Amino acid sequence: MTSPDLKGRTAIVTGASRGIGLAIAQRLGDAGANVVLTSRKQDSADAAAAQVSGNALGVGAHAVDEEAAQRCVDLTLERFGSIDILVNNAGTNPAYGPLIEQDHARFAKVFDVNLWAPLLWTSLAVKAWMGEHGGAVVNTASIGGLHFSPFMGMYNATKAALIHVTKQLALELSPRVRVNAICPGVVRTRLAEALWKDHEDPLAATTPLGRIGEPVDVAGAGAFLVSDEASWITGEAMVIDGGQLLGNATGFRG
Repeated sequence: MTSPDLKGRTAIVTGASRGIGLAIAQRLGDAGANVVLTSRKQDSADAAAAQVSGNALGVGAHAVDEEAAQRCVDLTLERFGSIDILVNNAGTNPAYGPLIEQDHARFAKVFDVNLWAPLLWTSLAVKAWMGEHGGAVVNTASIGGLHFSPFMGMYNATKAALIHVTKQLALELSPRVRVNAICPGVVRTRLAEALWKDHEDPLAATTPLGRIGEPVDVAGAGAFLVSDEASWITGEAMVIDGGQLLGNATGFRG
């Protein structure tokens, strides 16, 4: 996979203040794209933008705030003249634990951020630019949307739904707009700390490629999917997990 050339294109990356979102934004900036990074707070967005090469702009916009999202879209068009790429990366998981122990407030928050926000931002970007001029959307899902695991039921349900929505949008927005998803495994991010922080070594030992993921491992896949190299790919959910979905590899090692 060669480095994509994204010169002259503009990307919005939501939830880009750290982790996978920031890594994708940096990769897009390195490829020549203008990059708009969003975070709930303006100072966090500004700090993230300062870590991206080229033309980068931080915008304070909570992913589920429709007025803030519209302002971000308008500002992006005013500043850079197009919205060619959208990476819906903002995510949350306040609902760690058994499904029957969740309350409606946590249910509503996790579905709003993880499912409604990607729909909202995609709608705004398509109506403002992509519907007429074309573009590429990438949604950050998870391997959790493809399997089952203790205490992650609510989060995984949102990611399963996001994978479905990705495919539905790919169909509805074709042929001008391509829509794909990335499905990371356990990656060293703050959001996923509960999955790796206190047991990284045993988790790495049971992962076929021998380690947990780093944000940069996911960034390359995101950059590929929004590039011309993926011009005939839409509606896909690309797994980037070091083989974690394959299962425990220790029994096969001498």
